[in-house]
Amino acid sequence: MKKLFRFLKPYSGSVLMILMVLMVQAYCDLSLPTYTSDIVNVGIQQSGITEKVPDEIAKEDLEHLLLFVPSAQQKTVREAFEESQKSYDYDGKVLALKESVKEEQEEELASVLAVPMMMVSGIDSGSDTAVQMEEEMRQKMKEQMQAAAQGQMQAVPQAQMQAEVQSQTETKLPDVDSMTLYEMIGMMDPKQRDPMIDQMEEQMAKLPETMTEQAATVYVKAAYENIGLDTGKMSSSYIMQTGAKMLGLAALGMLASILVGLMASKVAAGIGQGLRRDVFRKVVGFSNAEFDKFSTASLITRSTNDIQQIQLLMVMLLRMVLYAPIMAAGGVWKVFNTNVDMCWIIGLGILMILLVVIALFVLVMPKFEIVQKQIDRLNLVSREILTGLPVIRAFGTQEYEEERFDGANKDLTKTNLFVNRAMTFMMPMMMLIMNAVTVLIVWVGGHSINDGAMQVGDMMAFIQYTMQIIMSFLMICMISVMLPRAAVSAERVDEVLKSQTLIHDPKEAKTFSEEGKGEVCFDHVSFRYPGAEEYVLEDISFTAKPGETTAFIGSTGSGKSTLVNLIPRFYDVTEGKIMIDGEDIREVTQHDLREKIGYVPQKGVLFSGNVASNILYGNPDGTQEEMEEAAKIAQATEFIEHKKKRYQSPISQGGANVSGGQKQRLSIARAIAKHPEIYIFDDSFSALDYKTDVTLRKALKEKTADSTVLIVAQRISTILQAEQIIVLDNGKVVGKGTHKELLKNCEAYYQIASSQLSEKELAEDLKEVE
Repeated sequence: MKKLFRFLKPYSGSVLMILMVLMVQAYCDLSLPTYTSDIVNVGIQQSGITEKVPDEIAKEDLEHLLLFVPSAQQKTVREAFEESQKSYDYDGKVLALKESVKEEQEEELASVLAVPMMMVSGIDSGSDTAVQMEEEMRQKMKEQMQAAAQGQMQAVPQAQMQAEVQSQTETKLPDVDSMTLYEMIGMMDPKQRDPMIDQMEEQMAKLPETMTEQAATVYVKAAYENIGLDTGKMSSSYIMQTGAKMLGLAALGMLASILVGLMASKVAAGIGQGLRRDVFRKVVGFSNAEFDKFSTASLITRSTNDIQQIQLLMVMLLRMVLYAPIMAAGGVWKVFNTNVDMCWIIGLGILMILLVVIALFVLVMPKFEIVQKQIDRLNLVSREILTGLPVIRAFGTQEYEEERFDGANKDLTKTNLFVNRAMTFMMPMMMLIMNAVTVLIVWVGGHSINDGAMQVGDMMAFIQYTMQIIMSFLMICMISVMLPRAAVSAERVDEVLKSQTLIHDPKEAKTFSEEGKGEVCFDHVSFRYPGAEEYVLEDISFTAKPGETTAFIGSTGSGKSTLVNLIPRFYDVTEGKIMIDGEDIREVTQHDLREKIGYVPQKGVLFSGNVASNILYGNPDGTQEEMEEAAKIAQATEFIEHKKKRYQSPISQGGANVSGGQKQRLSIARAIAKHPEIYIFDDSFSALDYKTDVTLRKALKEKTADSTVLIVAQRISTILQAEQIIVLDNGKVVGKGTHKELLKNCEAYYQIASSQLSEKELAEDLKEVE
């Protein structure tokens, strides 16, 4: 995981920008459920009424409210209203809330009128409580008036009220049965009414706040309708305004989402490009020892499939993983503001999701590393089969190779099926959990709505917030399943990037002398491959001088190719040193060293392009004349001239559209066109016929008159004219000299020569030596 974040470090500025845009998107997404709730609660249920106190009210309705306001606060309420100057479809007087009150004292006024509005709403709606209260008060007043008329009134705390009733009964008793509750309460003395109001407030305080708010809204709506205001129009207007805000937020969220997607893709693509560049540069700098450690198929997989996995995860990481915690935290905060009592449902849902993901994580994670190794194996088998197809056909082993490919393919398919089935199992489980949580919220929320503790819109918002929270955790969990595979890929890529290259340039590099001509000196050189116990070359010493040809010959496996591969530092010597013009090749840069060398490998390698690009590969600034001269010396002109486009004729990948001999001649021409001081031919004439071989070596002798030429050969005829022939056997020098000298002094060389030359040629050469 640390490696994945290390890849993001160069893009920290872009990541910060993405994080800021994600916060904007999260704000938009988290705001939408609130507006949905408002549309249901306020726009539909409350007819768009958001005021806690009516802005406009009939004077008669205000007087009814004042009956339930404590005497000490009635003046405050009266002073908050003034006569309205608007016209209404109402016969009575209408009062309007003062502007100063709207700005400063509306909350205080709403607190004072909360209980009165609830009481008046109950009385006007004819609720059971109001009817019972009216009957009790009517019966009480009757009893008091009868007692006063008979002169049997007992001393009671409400002495003043009883005296007024007695005075009235002496004259004319009122008709209590025809009186309204408002009239009966209006007849009460303030000292009687205030304790009654206090008792009401104590009882109302036990009710949920939402119930009080709903009752206030119902009253405000009724007050507006009483004076002729169109509450239907108010509802439509509120819904339209809120809907417009929702559309605006949705559009802003969409733009933020698109912007995040673009930036995340750009960052991920940059990381992929950088990793491919770094891996390629690292691989290009590998010595042969590193290529022995990492197979070609594995390096290709690491450069393509593994980096693709990292790039894909980076997009998901920046797009979803960063977004999920923001959404989850915002959703939790919103939920606590909506309904704290149901938060346990969210915790239960998250716990169930985590249990499912952990179970899958334990099962699937070990398989991801196996998948990558099986991809390596499949690439290796495919590459071997496609490369060796002619041999496979020649030996009739197609069925065997098909079985080998099927084995690798089936292993990969089996593992992938296991992983995909596990992932397929996860999604239905997640959906089941989400739907179960939704049902649970509706069940619990339905009871809360029935008890007046919650509104329908609040439950809808709670469901949406819960889904956002669970989806956030679901996104994180889905990424956590992808993460192990990307982590394995990151390890594999990092393994290449952190691999220590055995061959590297010195910190303080020396330079070759400008007067040097390319003299090569082996000074007691020994070599063994990294990790091997036995030496491949032991105590090799010789000097190859400019203007001379030094040849190497010996039985198969004697170390000829290994010896010449030490000169361009494809490997470094284990003991001793190799010097060019008196400088140890390990003390100069690899670039300077290889600039002096024209190398023709044992197996000719061509690159896709054309004939000209391959010949001038080592000298891209070379002229047409230099290219044609190199082709002529290499005896490549013959087949080039027969092609329609001549030097512009295409060369397919690996030189598949030319023969082995043509490939070798183009490789030799490529070395000649570079004009190096040192030529290395690693058995580069083996595919040439004898006539072409003789002609080529003759022309090459003239071209390389001032250069150092080193030739690895299997044929005696190729090196007969060499000034120095070194005979190798089991990695040791067993002979050194000219052809004729070695025939006399080196038994190993004589055995090779006798197997290739006629008895007459051997006798003549030996006779000249004697």
